[in-house]
Amino acid sequence: MKLATYQNATRDGQLMVVSRDLRHAVAVPQIAANLQAALDNWAQAEPQLQEVYASLNQGALASAVAFEQERCHSPLPRAYQWADGSAYLNHVELVRKARGAEVPDSFYHDPLMYQGGSDAFLPPHAPIPLRDAAWGLDFEGEVAVITGDVPLGADAAECGSHIRLLMLVNDVTLRNLIPNELAKGFGFFQSKPATAFSPVAVTPDELGAAWQDGKVHLPLLVDYNDAFYGKPNAGQEMQFNFPQLVAHVAKTRELVAGSIIGSGTISNRERSTGSCCLAEQRMIEIIDSGAAVTPFMKLGDKVRIEMKDAQGASIFGVIAQTVVAHD
Repeated sequence: MKLATYQNATRDGQLMVVSRDLRHAVAVPQIAANLQAALDNWAQAEPQLQEVYASLNQGALASAVAFEQERCHSPLPRAYQWADGSAYLNHVELVRKARGAEVPDSFYHDPLMYQGGSDAFLPPHAPIPLRDAAWGLDFEGEVAVITGDVPLGADAAECGSHIRLLMLVNDVTLRNLIPNELAKGFGFFQSKPATAFSPVAVTPDELGAAWQDGKVHLPLLVDYNDAFYGKPNAGQEMQFNFPQLVAHVAKTRELVAGSIIGSGTISNRERSTGSCCLAEQRMIEIIDSGAAVTPFMKLGDKVRIEMKDAQGASIFGVIAQTVVAHD
């Protein structure tokens, strides 16, 4: 099943069921006004939404309209929880190696995670506002899951059963603000502005065989300024799968329905796959030649993030954003 949120006069938007081919959509106010309401009542809402989805794919709904990705907000325009991991240790290893530091052994057994701001996300086709280019604006291509209610202390096996939906992510980052924040010993805050998610969120069954072992075994396709930038496989070299990442959060707290857990920047050791962020390319340059030459994003720069199935069809729609001056 595929779900989206159209922007409207409310903060949480209008829930839309979207056809598998992303060509048509239908509003379902009789089931739930918005995605959060559906997640809060998933046991009752999910079978009704699946029924609408089946009819939509069969072309049996007269109320269906053409699906417009540009009208979408992030599937959850705001969320109760947004916690982002760093499950691809190649990314961590490159960052550490570039500054001559070793990766602690604990990183291979205990996930890295930070708590992001979830009060306001960016729509997937909205511009990225930039106040100061010196802050080092970067994009980060990721995958994320949306959970149902997860009890305190749930293990990975149980947490897997609470994964409701998956999305793509552009975890916008201000790289040059990170060092001073980390030096304080209290983690990211100003360096992590509003995040954007894909127009469409999908249930795990939509991925078919690509959803295995709590991972998405498909390439994430990233273009930067209309040119190929990266296509690392999201299922390869993921040290911690999504059930493990959710369980990491649940170790000390309950998660409420609508919590979002991210994978961190997707990264493969094979360099021909490219990267999902500028920082990684800069780290490779430092390792190879002693200096980073790739600049961070500037006004007018564009990033495009998408994932396609084995037949070449877009699964989640496209995140397409341009950097603009903050007004």
